[in-house]
Amino acid sequence: MTDTASAKISKNAIFIVLVASLGYFVDIYDLVIFSIVRIKSFQDIGIAPADMRTSGEYVLNMQMFGLLLGGILWGIIGDKFGRLKVLFGSIVLYSIANFANGLVHDINSYAAIRFVAGIGLAGELGAGITLVSETLSKESRGYGTMIVAVVGLFGAVAANMAAKFGWQNAYFIGGALGVFLLLLRIGTFESGMYKSVSKAKVSKGNILMLFTNKERFFKYLNCILTGMPLWFVVGILITQSPEFGRELRAPEPLSAGNGIMYSYIGISIGDLFAGLFAQITKSRRLTMLIFQILSLISVLLYLNAYGITAQQFIWLCLFMGFSVGYWATFVTIASEQFGTNIRSTVTTTVPNFVRGALIPITYVFELFVKYFTAHGGKDSSIIKSGYVMMFIVTAIALFSLSRLKESFGKDLDYIEGEAGIS
Repeated sequence: MTDTASAKISKNAIFIVLVASLGYFVDIYDLVIFSIVRIKSFQDIGIAPADMRTSGEYVLNMQMFGLLLGGILWGIIGDKFGRLKVLFGSIVLYSIANFANGLVHDINSYAAIRFVAGIGLAGELGAGITLVSETLSKESRGYGTMIVAVVGLFGAVAANMAAKFGWQNAYFIGGALGVFLLLLRIGTFESGMYKSVSKAKVSKGNILMLFTNKERFFKYLNCILTGMPLWFVVGILITQSPEFGRELRAPEPLSAGNGIMYSYIGISIGDLFAGLFAQITKSRRLTMLIFQILSLISVLLYLNAYGITAQQFIWLCLFMGFSVGYWATFVTIASEQFGTNIRSTVTTTVPNFVRGALIPITYVFELFVKYFTAHGGKDSSIIKSGYVMMFIVTAIALFSLSRLKESFGKDLDYIEGEAGIS
């Protein structure tokens, strides 16, 4: 290969990483904006204080259900028609939803629009990580996905800052960011691996392939289950921090917006360290193991922080965020487990199924809350439920991680067979 060709590939790879990073930035902004503006927006549309927590779970679960469906939709489109179709289509959908969200006046409209936004959001991360993984060399793709995560997760910081201009304006800003990103993506290009597969007469984007082979199915399921603790931490422990703060006897109300912002700063730092640690040790599984254990420790500290102050809450959110800062590593593992003809489907559905897992996690969490309220008193029901759920999701994640093979440095230029594992 000539020096000119190498320089061109290098520039193209840098541009792909940049676009994927900014895409994930907007994705995270829109993903967490509801959790940040939940209380203020609910107050303005007339939700009673007693219904704030359950109404919030309803809207958030609708968003997560949209992510579940969208993950399947965009993943199949990415394998059948190309990764770029996903990048453009998803941003259009959730930009429109963001603008519409700033105009809602009732809870059902709010939930319906978050459902549509969830469908749109589902395509960003999977398509971006797939493009980066297929464009960069096997030795350096870990750095690429690490950069995507670090830049992208600061979208939560931007969301918290935007919320200070009012919850409607925060949604409008999110829509405007999407339009800007859409213009930036005009110069993007398809990955070489996908171009080669697109010409081959093989099954592409066939999600049934993940369920018709036992080994492939359990590999796919284990990829999903390893990421469960992250969304329990963010989607319940931090999103519901005002409620947890009351049971922890905090002297002043805890801010979910600040909690999300600082936890995502921690996640960004954690992703940076996790990515570098994986590159140094050449092991993504070891990295995941260490961070899962750290996550359990951080949550135990949080749930035992009686009398927690606002400053202590910020530090705990940074620690909890850092300890679940394995998101990029987790998604990269999923991307590296499967062939090019099914990779987009896997890489897009896996993180969105993890996000969507918040629905059953929330349901089980509420069952524990009701149980402990009935048998142990209301004052500690949320705290006890938090302990139980964190132990459950961590145990599941660690077991699933133990079932996955190390994928660091794996050659990704191969086809997933119809009958078996390639």
